[in-house]
Amino acid sequence: MVGKVRAKAVKLGDNIDTDVIIPGRYLIYTDPETLGKHALEPIIPNFYEMSKKMGGVIIVGGRNFGMGSSREQAVVALKGAGVKAVVAESFARIFYRNCINQGLPAVAVKGISEVVEEGDEVEVDLENGYVRVYDSEGNLKKEFEVPKLPPTMLEILESGGLVNYLKRKLSVAK
Repeated sequence: MVGKVRAKAVKLGDNIDTDVIIPGRYLIYTDPETLGKHALEPIIPNFYEMSKKMGGVIIVGGRNFGMGSSREQAVVALKGAGVKAVVAESFARIFYRNCINQGLPAVAVKGISEVVEEGDEVEVDLENGYVRVYDSEGNLKKEFEVPKLPPTMLEILESGGLVNYLKRKLSVAK
């Protein structure tokens, strides 16, 4: 279920822009795996390998995550690198919508960056409306209540993004 995911946290700071998420020189590629190999390259050169080795990660960001251009490839690169969700203090509006449209769970959680430390695990449940942070021993550190996503947005995430959601809906309507 995409509405509920749990993984090790990779903590980033404030104002992470789309040029940091996927540098412009890689925008000639469309394949998610190829883009994923270069995700976050300017700040975490081995991010792809690290994420794949851990079976995927959840990014925990600060304020204004995904600022900059409206490039959808930033979200595609994160998914290609194995990112299961993005949790941040706040998002650039277009980046947040690109996450939903590309099928990557994203949720704004005030105070999350003060609680999460490297080595923690984060659990995101958008259907039931919570984000939990566990320490490296598996003990619950904190639970945040977040707005539950509407059923349609959950369906978009479950479908792997807006295009797949619409294809499914249109094929049912025939």
